Amino acid sequence: MEYSGGQWSTVGSTGWWEVEGVFLGTHTPRLDDKGRLILPAKFRDELAEGLVVTKGQERCLYIWPIAEFGRITEQMRLAPVTSKGPRDFMRVLFAGASDEVPDKQGRITIPPALRTYAGLDRDCVVIGANSRVELWDAEAWDRYLAAQEQAFSDLSEEVFPGLM
Repeated sequence: MEYSGGQWSTVGSTGWWEVEGVFLGTHTPRLDDKGRLILPAKFRDELAEGLVVTKGQERCLYIWPIAEFGRITEQMRLAPVTSKGPRDFMRVLFAGASDEVPDKQGRITIPPALRTYAGLDRDCVVIGANSRVELWDAEAWDRYLAAQEQAFSDLSEEVFPGLM
């Protein structure tokens, strides 16, 4: 089955909804001494075929299923190489990228340069962020979340008018 992004469907007669192809939730794994991270169990099926980990914004790491990263890459290929903004963005994104395949225990290795970029030492936070997973240093995530709480409340109508 190919990764297809978010799709809502009903589950049985309970009225609960199931989300397929969307990463949700917050998890708190630890890096081991070799820089390996155990992926949350609920993310493993979507990432089992392979993934790409690279620099994200706000000093976190983005982790995409390989198929989703391919889709993003195809869209980026449409940007003209003569445009400085897209060119600079793609250089940073692709230069720091590492393709990984989780082992049988669901572990991936986070390359040293990416661990340094994100300030990852031991305690981490892995969040579902729709079509990608984000990996944060636990203290950095706490600071970010505290700083964004009011903005989250204030911007919901401005960013997504009429949605909620």
